[in-house]
Amino acid sequence: MINVAVVGATGMVGQTFITVLEEYQLPIDKIVFLASERSKGKTVTFNGKSYPVEVLDEHSFDQPLDYALFSAGGDTSKKYAPIAAAHGVTVIDNSSAWRMDPTVPLVVPEVNPEAAVEHHGIIANPNCSTIQSVIPLQALKPWGLKRVVYSTYQAVSGSGYKGVSDLKANLSGQPSTFYPKTILHNVLPHIDVFLPNGATKEEEKMVNETRKILGLPSLRCTATCVRVPVFNGHSVAINVELEKPFALDDILNALEAQAGLKVLREGYPTPLDVSGQDLTMVGRVRRDESLENGLNLWVVADNIRKGAASNAIQIMQKLMEVQS
Repeated sequence: MINVAVVGATGMVGQTFITVLEEYQLPIDKIVFLASERSKGKTVTFNGKSYPVEVLDEHSFDQPLDYALFSAGGDTSKKYAPIAAAHGVTVIDNSSAWRMDPTVPLVVPEVNPEAAVEHHGIIANPNCSTIQSVIPLQALKPWGLKRVVYSTYQAVSGSGYKGVSDLKANLSGQPSTFYPKTILHNVLPHIDVFLPNGATKEEEKMVNETRKILGLPSLRCTATCVRVPVFNGHSVAINVELEKPFALDDILNALEAQAGLKVLREGYPTPLDVSGQDLTMVGRVRRDESLENGLNLWVVADNIRKGAASNAIQIMQKLMEVQS
């Protein structure tokens, strides 16, 4: 039996933590729900029982806890994750705060589960669009990954409640209050802040996290990340240049053998097809005829589940398996 804390319990990912924990039926003895002062007085329901939301502070981890699932923003994670870890709690953090720290493993269980075991109290959950992308790329590693080009189509739920509220507001004729421009009937090539080189932080995350998760620090990789007026489910068009020649059927077989991945040899997956589930789906697998050993993939996943909450909980499951 394990004791678990959910940090950021009233946010979109925090609420999905609760849903997924209920579905997975893990052996939880004690569960604690933590959030900021703004959530004081709120309650959440877990397995039919109502729990008060406690205010996160320096003493929240004085109680006996085994795991803490964090989704409360980078600043909160930077402050409180080390406190939790110092109390012997294993933190699995959904923010970007620790992802590129060389001492912190960045884990997708279907790709590099062994990395999770090497933690020092904190494990980082990757960016949502990175998670769904590295799963099929892992299957292609036997042919050698030479270059990867990402073009993303990311749902507003990736921005949390504020992004969803903006799209709903636009649908009712109201202006955006979170996005810099109207998202309805529009696409915004702007996710996170712009960097001096013209890339956005989201694009930089995808490049750096892909290299770290796949263990390929010199991989040539680039990304263009775009917000689209879809409520839930990210899509990524991936163009891959491989080192070795390939037979397309061998590629499809390798993708079908990859854990966590469902391949559509006919038709194609869409965000609606994956919403509410943890599988990543890939379709439109075809040669890029403009490039020697080139390949195109269309990859979709539920960004709040597999791209955030479910991946973190699957990391926790892997650790429980090792420790049992």
